[in-house]
Amino acid sequence: MPTDPTTLVIPDLAGKAVLVTGASTGIGAALALAYARQKCRVALHYNSSREAAEELAKTIRDDGGEVFLTQGDFSVPADVERVVEGSAEHFGRLDGLVNNAGGMLGRVAYAEQTEAHYDAVMDLNARSVLTASRRAIPWLKRQGGFIINTTSIAARNGAGGGAGL
Repeated sequence: MPTDPTTLVIPDLAGKAVLVTGASTGIGAALALAYARQKCRVALHYNSSREAAEELAKTIRDDGGEVFLTQGDFSVPADVERVVEGSAEHFGRLDGLVNNAGGMLGRVAYAEQTEAHYDAVMDLNARSVLTASRRAIPWLKRQGGFIINTTSIAARNGAGGGAGL
């Protein structure tokens, strides 16, 4: 991997296996790349952005990193469990979990929001964090691993711009 003297190097991360959910674009992609540049083995989760995930995986591999691509719909608990378990099994360990998958699933006014829409939003943004963390904990305990949960400004302001009006 390229060495840049202005880039922070954390030697303790080298060789660790880290699953980053929602890692094909945005913050998740940046985190996956950053972990790879710390010489972590990265499980890169994506849902629908396959091309972006494959492009990022190629970048990581071209830089000499190790990456495992895994797809799953994180509004479906069985997919969450499969992604976590498959990532851990692929590397034979799991040292870190970054819960980053999430989304608004559309801007729907409260008066028009259905129970099904609410459940889908909660499954993706809240239940997936619990499910992934619960599934990862036995693996993480073996390594003394970590969990990082990301969120968005929508957690504070309801995403504005038409959501929840």
